[in-house]
Amino acid sequence: MIHIFSHYVPGRLIVLAAVDALVLIIAAYVGIFLHISESGVVMAGSGSAASIQALTFALCMMIAISSMGLYQPDLWSDSQSIGVRVTAAFLVGFAATALIAYMVPGYRLGLTALGGALVVALAGSVLARSAFHKWNGVSAFKSRVLVLGTGSRAMKLSEYAQRSPNHRVIGFVSLQPSKHYVPMQHVLSMAPGDSLLSIVRRYTIDQIVVAIRDRRGGGFPVQQLLECKMKGIRIVELPTFFEQEYRQVLLESLNPSWMLLGDGFQQDIVGNVVKRLFDLIMSSALLLITLPIMLIAALCIYLESGVPVLYRQQRVGQGGRVFTVFKLRSMGIDAENGGAPKWASLNDDRATGVGRFIRKWRIDELPQIFNVLRGDMSFVGPRPERPAFVDQLEKQIPYYALRLSAKPGITGWAQVRYQYGASVDDAIEKLQYDLYYVKNRCLFLDLMIMLATVEVVLSGRGAR
Repeated sequence: MIHIFSHYVPGRLIVLAAVDALVLIIAAYVGIFLHISESGVVMAGSGSAASIQALTFALCMMIAISSMGLYQPDLWSDSQSIGVRVTAAFLVGFAATALIAYMVPGYRLGLTALGGALVVALAGSVLARSAFHKWNGVSAFKSRVLVLGTGSRAMKLSEYAQRSPNHRVIGFVSLQPSKHYVPMQHVLSMAPGDSLLSIVRRYTIDQIVVAIRDRRGGGFPVQQLLECKMKGIRIVELPTFFEQEYRQVLLESLNPSWMLLGDGFQQDIVGNVVKRLFDLIMSSALLLITLPIMLIAALCIYLESGVPVLYRQQRVGQGGRVFTVFKLRSMGIDAENGGAPKWASLNDDRATGVGRFIRKWRIDELPQIFNVLRGDMSFVGPRPERPAFVDQLEKQIPYYALRLSAKPGITGWAQVRYQYGASVDDAIEKLQYDLYYVKNRCLFLDLMIMLATVEVVLSGRGAR
């Protein structure tokens, strides 16, 4: 993992993005060469103009590729999905590039040139992804991990061990007699006289994850860990490892000292001002683009089930302050006649026909733009919950109140990484993503979330 502006990005994804950029720039130059060969016209300042064209083409295509989820390792094994997404990404990127070229006459290219660039770019991108898909499954490229500890915290890592393409958990060891929570077949046996360093050498370990809860009475092998570190073995605590590999903050492993003494969980005036400006710019632009869609949706709601077309609901915002959120009504007027709030369920029978459609494509969320402009919400942040649910979850889930330190958002890290939350268990899982965002929030992470949101909306993933 590589730390970029407080956000952890898998190294292999950065390599893939770099390969994509190289392929796209080469493809752009192929298109420029075809244009010159076809027209016989060399543009004034041809060197700088060609560079600007190539970079513009590469940037548009990479934004389209990213917004289709093609930098998500989870999708690499689904060849059918990859084919559809690659095709869609290149059509969108090609359209955007053609529009820019048309608007700037000095950089306009013919259809032959653009078509040639598209063919080269598409072929290169498909080949790159095919290679990376095979590389992704090669164990030799995965970091070999040894987990120190076999307790409940280590068991949590055992459950997640198969989710990351970046590492392989070789086994778990306990240097003291204790109850094993992890499956016995994953516990490495230690012969008399074995040290941690000997196990590391025996299994060719790259890094050790410390998952020991009780570190008193000799439970924490400082000297043995130091010997391993001096031999080049990376030593990392479980909360940090979990944050880096899964981009979540594992609730089970949280302790006050890690939160207080580690990086993150900080706010500064400059960052808050930048984020507010970002919110205003993005929300204003999105409002201009989506206002016709909202008006059409409102008309459909009115024709199907009458007024009101706008739904107002109390939600909990930053610092526990309650505010009114705006949404297009997607359920019947009497959806909560009993007065008790209910979790939304899959294929919720309270939803209207129009409501099911606008919820699938997240159109019902668009009026929250006005909440952003008012300052109640941010464009990116944890999902705002209802007061009754917040009261319930604060009593049941430790550290739940930490998510209230950030403004809630229209979209967020939990929303793009996990399904729709409709239970306490879902709330726990989503809280781990929300805490990652609260700990590492920055403009770069907001931009990554926005690109991921495009893919979530287009695929309809997680809608209820």
